[in-house]
Amino acid sequence: MKRYIGTRILLATATLAIAAASLFAAAVPAAGSKAPDFSLPSQEGAQVSLKDFKGKWVVLYFYPKDFTQGCTIEAHNFQEDQPKYTALNAAIVGVSADSVDSHKEFCTKENLTFKTLADPTGKTIDQYGSLNKLEGAAKERFKQDHIAARNTFLIDPQGVIKKVYTNVNPTPHSKEVLADLAGLK
Repeated sequence: MKRYIGTRILLATATLAIAAASLFAAAVPAAGSKAPDFSLPSQEGAQVSLKDFKGKWVVLYFYPKDFTQGCTIEAHNFQEDQPKYTALNAAIVGVSADSVDSHKEFCTKENLTFKTLADPTGKTIDQYGSLNKLEGAAKERFKQDHIAARNTFLIDPQGVIKKVYTNVNPTPHSKEVLADLAGLK
């Protein structure tokens, strides 16, 4: 019983720390604004920039951590729907604060073929208003200073943000983005 209560207190503390830290993150860019450019290493180690996707729609999704339940569900759903995105001239790009090596292992284990980008400094994550700084128990749990909030940006072929999704539910998210993308084309 003591252990159960301790775990509940630890989880509540971590949740509060993440919520409080998000108050200090940069603002989420609004739909209609130019998408901030970036250049980050992919799971293959190659640099990937937003401008590499010029002429394509981009589903730029930020997620907290490789190998966690929600992130794995979200990635699997994007992977499953990838042929539909390709048919709509859209690329899927995932970003987290994990390392290139972690992304490589995650993509290999989960059979992911879209780009996952490593942002261990959190600079790009912050430019998109998606940076959660961690402290205390949350920092210990995730073994890093920050993670990305689960936010997605649908960017048009000219680099303009057309749709913003914040604090998404990973299970239905890919279907929501596909429906919106089809409606915008």
